[in-house]
Amino acid sequence: MSPMKLCVPGEFILCSTDDCIPGTGVYMRHGYIFSSLAGYVLKKNEGEELPVISVVRETETQLLPDVGAIVTCKVTSINPRFAKVHILYVGSTPLKDRFRGTIRKEDVRATEKDKVETYKSFRPGDIVLAKVISLGDVQSNYLLTTAENELGVVVAHSEAGAQMVPINWCEMQCPRTHTKEFRKVARVQPEYLHA
Repeated sequence: MSPMKLCVPGEFILCSTDDCIPGTGVYMRHGYIFSSLAGYVLKKNEGEELPVISVVRETETQLLPDVGAIVTCKVTSINPRFAKVHILYVGSTPLKDRFRGTIRKEDVRATEKDKVETYKSFRPGDIVLAKVISLGDVQSNYLLTTAENELGVVVAHSEAGAQMVPINWCEMQCPRTHTKEFRKVARVQPEYLHA
């Protein structure tokens, strides 16, 4: 098997029907072979006189957020009842596709749930560690929780643009202006720290 070359639909594959046998993901036109898929050119000699040329799509399976998985997400919007997020990582594995999640007001922390104010827990742009509590589908979001000490905001930026420093479980401080802002701060465990 030769090294794989990336191609797009309609792209001429450097091979004529005199030199190769067309396989899957390709078509012939005027004695030449063209790609009918976006993917990788695969040239195999399978006992025939001429090699078979095919185009195959990437076969790596997509990792999906699962119930109980720790995910890293970015807050996109907030309102008094919930925060909307985009899930970026499952564990330490980056996702290829964008998945949406929701952190409801009652899932922000384990105690004093009735006193939670979403805008005092998250702000758009915050990076949050959360746990999946319910699966989503095409129309709905994944339901997430930060109701554990190890979950919550891990990266936040102040209005001055500086990365804020946690000072307790519910506040972060701007190192530039020393302004304090409310957040549901995560106590990050060593296994989630990457160099």
